[in-house]
Amino acid sequence: MRRFRTELLAAVGGLLLLGATGCGGSIYAITSSSASSKLETAEALGAERYAPYEFWYAKEHLHKAMEEASTADYGDAIKFASTAEEYAEKAIVLAKQAHEGSGR
Repeated sequence: MRRFRTELLAAVGGLLLLGATGCGGSIYAITSSSASSKLETAEALGAERYAPYEFWYAKEHLHKAMEEASTADYGDAIKFASTAEEYAEKAIVLAKQAHEGSGR
């Protein structure tokens, strides 16, 4: 239920950004929402423990993306959010492997 609420909030936020800004803002909203969702999944799987580098790299890039977006620098914000999404996905894969017993 929490994940659904988070995704719904992100979607509404994305629509608000779409109406308030140009394409850069909407692309950033979609990318950051996806990265945030994947980061939550990674955290739920224990990626802080099983894939700490990937998890924190993703988390810090998402934070930097938010900073860049707050100053309307959407090009950089999109790049940081994309990197965050990529590393959150890597953290998910590594955490799942650790849970399956195959390790890193």
